Amino acid sequence: MNAPPASVQIRRGGLYLSSATCDRYFAGLESVILLRRDDDLVILPVRHAASGGYLLKHRNGAGDRVVFAPDFFREHGIDDETVREFFAQWDSEQAALVAKNMFCVN
Repeated sequence: MNAPPASVQIRRGGLYLSSATCDRYFAGLESVILLRRDDDLVILPVRHAASGGYLLKHRNGAGDRVVFAPDFFREHGIDDETVREFFAQWDSEQAALVAKNMFCVN
């Protein structure tokens, strides 16, 4: 059985993730890698801090997190003023949280 899709938001150059989404897919991790594959946004968990990636910063006491990556989003045509909410689903083949067609809106 598949998990329900996770709601994810982009605004002010950040990728906003709820505590539930982080607990489910990125528990105990401090960074992720963002990739664009065709029109999809791929959010890969980073298991070793030395591997780099974007920091998964705590946003509030509820455990919500933000990945501040304005350079990544600008490079792919999403400016700092853009607000976009979309759904993402875990893709076991890519071992990542994937937002299908997130970039096709541009």
